[in-house]
Amino acid sequence: MHSLASGLRLPTNGLDYTILAIYFVVVLGIGFAARASVRTSLDFFLSGRSLPAWVTGLAFVAANLGATEILGMAATGAQYGVAVVHWYWIGAIPAMVFLGLVMMPFYYRSKVRSVPEFLLHRFDKSAHLLSSILFAFSAVLIAGVNLYALSIVVEALLGWPRSVAIIVAGIFVLLYITVGGLSSAIYNEVLQFFVILAALIPLTVLGLKRVGGWDGLTGSLEKSHGQDFMSAWGGTGIGDANPLGANWLTIVLGLGFVLSFGYWTTNFAEVQRALSAKNLSAARRTPLIAAFPKIFIVFIVMIPGLVAAVLVPKIGTPDSDLAYNDAIPLLMRELLPNGVLGIAVTGLLAAFMAGMAANVSSFNTVFTTDIWARYVKKDQPDAYYLRFGRLITVLGVLASIGTAYIAASFSNIMTYLQTLFSFFNVPLFVVFIIGMFWKRASMKSGVWGLIAGTTAAMVNYFVIYKQGVIDIPSDQGANFVSAIVGFVAGAVVMVAVTLFTAPKQEAELAGLVYGTESPDADEVPEEGDSAWYRRPALLGWGAIVLAALCYVPYSF
Repeated sequence: MHSLASGLRLPTNGLDYTILAIYFVVVLGIGFAARASVRTSLDFFLSGRSLPAWVTGLAFVAANLGATEILGMAATGAQYGVAVVHWYWIGAIPAMVFLGLVMMPFYYRSKVRSVPEFLLHRFDKSAHLLSSILFAFSAVLIAGVNLYALSIVVEALLGWPRSVAIIVAGIFVLLYITVGGLSSAIYNEVLQFFVILAALIPLTVLGLKRVGGWDGLTGSLEKSHGQDFMSAWGGTGIGDANPLGANWLTIVLGLGFVLSFGYWTTNFAEVQRALSAKNLSAARRTPLIAAFPKIFIVFIVMIPGLVAAVLVPKIGTPDSDLAYNDAIPLLMRELLPNGVLGIAVTGLLAAFMAGMAANVSSFNTVFTTDIWARYVKKDQPDAYYLRFGRLITVLGVLASIGTAYIAASFSNIMTYLQTLFSFFNVPLFVVFIIGMFWKRASMKSGVWGLIAGTTAAMVNYFVIYKQGVIDIPSDQGANFVSAIVGFVAGAVVMVAVTLFTAPKQEAELAGLVYGTESPDADEVPEEGDSAWYRRPALLGWGAIVLAALCYVPYSF
């Protein structure tokens, strides 16, 4: 995604810029309004654990609506067709449900402020410090992806210089997070969720109308790209060739299990939203509530990509000056009138800012509470850590501006992000899953599992794949394989190290490992939490069944 096509400049006018300006004013207003509730470091980093489930649930899904979701998934739809649904129905929903039903009780009851802090309690300081450093590093890299994607979109669509777009967006995110902390980020993410929907729904409806509805879209693409283009599982047999470069086994294990569970259950940029909920019931329902809009968001990012493939049959090929990443901007230019166009541009900016804010807010929490307060400046007054949290937010945004240019060296931002997830999230997940379900896993096995998983994933990608030791058809397919390799390597090393090192005392594992009782008394549920429609099991299994049913029309 080096740049968008130069011919995609949008015919924006004063009305569109007015809508954009109003949005920025509201964003800053929310930040300053949230400032009144920030009195302690817990308020700044976790909203004082006071937010209702519907707010944290919408923020949970909005935090993921960044560069990869909007431009990346639309590009994937234009390139691979209906196969993009895998990233949602098998690559997100099961993991989100697992987080809500199984893992959130461990996170929330342990009163940790971050995901790495859980490893401190379950394993030891070495696992905690290494995971904190890896997460802080990856959070800054991913925030930079969103900034870079935003800059090239703004440059192509509005004519702003790329460096100006990066700095302006970075300053706005910096202001509202520094002033209002996580509450500001979360309430802005709720706003951004609805702005993004307001941008993409008209684009989807008008796009379908242009190509003759769903039947016209399907007929055109099956004629030009073959029947497998409109099938989720067509051509994914082992040994079959397909554009995705993956078969059903690597899709199910690499994407559906390892990458998906690694991202949704251990990525603190997501889990932080659930930890800010007002009680355990709300924390468990956070990812479960988010799962339902997540099921259907695929349609408003996939369909524009499919429509673009009809309107420009050679999109993404050497015979066209339009890349797959141009799908959304192309439809914006072709279909939207002024006013609606302003909303669409605002929606794109909101998506990128939501993705960046999620990573910056999680970065400042981990750096302050897990690295600085634990290993550098211990036992300082709470006001000191509140001030330091605001300072490190500034440094995090500045670092993100720098890493935005690293993203520029990758031709596809989605591939870049999936590569980062296979390196950093997958090894963390294997350590968590073994640590939570195996009491015998020793203290030292955590850090060695992290080292082995991260190293194995990197070696597979940069040496085995990039140097051609094994032929893997695509970067995306290589990411699936790297994720599996990293998971297996981390698990094997954890088991081996456990056999030769001492486990923690069982009393120290209370509430941290499946089958043990939390030392704290169960909280008294609030009125209404026991209502049938709020039961986590019903919400979770309902989301699983609904996602499975959604597969049916695209599987036969």
